[in-house]
Amino acid sequence: MKTKKTAGRIALDILSIFFAVVFLAPVIWALFVSLQHEGKQISSIVSWFTPPYTISNYSDIIKNSSVPLWFMNSLFIAVIVTVATVLVTGMAAYALALIPFKGSQLFMIYVLIGMMVPGEATIVPLFITVKDLKLIDSYAGMILPSIAGSMNLIIMTTFFKGLPRELIEATEIDGGGKLTVFFKIVMPLSKSIIATICIFSFVGSWNNYLWPLLCAMSNEMFTLPVGIPTFTSTYTVDYVKPMTASMVASLPMIILYIIFERQIVAGITQGAVKG
Repeated sequence: MKTKKTAGRIALDILSIFFAVVFLAPVIWALFVSLQHEGKQISSIVSWFTPPYTISNYSDIIKNSSVPLWFMNSLFIAVIVTVATVLVTGMAAYALALIPFKGSQLFMIYVLIGMMVPGEATIVPLFITVKDLKLIDSYAGMILPSIAGSMNLIIMTTFFKGLPRELIEATEIDGGGKLTVFFKIVMPLSKSIIATICIFSFVGSWNNYLWPLLCAMSNEMFTLPVGIPTFTSTYTVDYVKPMTASMVASLPMIILYIIFERQIVAGITQGAVKG
């Protein structure tokens, strides 16, 4: 029995290493390409990884392109979307999980059905709505459609249902209203799941491509996912500039995951257990 367990553990480790290499290989390749000199002759795959290296590509991207502007646009939109998502989704989840009202179960079914509809199917009516509101090519037009998310609502609702009702009832007996309970009891007890929602929302907004592509009409409103592909039309042969811009765009996400890895895992685990 012990031998089987050891063999299974070894097989699992090998499989984990394999998938880690598969997922990390493009990132490592992009990093080495970004450190190459422009115009370098590439005779084989190995040539991408061989010296000489340079970091001048990064300073050139920062000083002589719109990448810093796109970076700030992506950061601003991602931060606002994250904060708004936590507040809006948290209040909705609080109502569904802890405030009994007629039709709550029906509403949850409606939310679940909404998850079955692909986002691409709603792009046309969403674009028409935003256009009629005159929000095209604006921050509001790119932020507002990204706030509501069915998955975030279900995760938070499931977590809130597992919170101790005694604390909530005690606060209400002491005269605390719904907002008091929400901000002073529910939210502080939900730090792990809030961290998870923050990560999901931030990463989703940061990587969002389709909607910003349709909504942003001017170069000044581009986000990184929309702006970076424009390098391929200007630098059709050399991969250095696009890969350098991609590494600049990826760096915040890599740092974010390294810092908040434990919170992400803890939030998902607690949400599943309490559900």
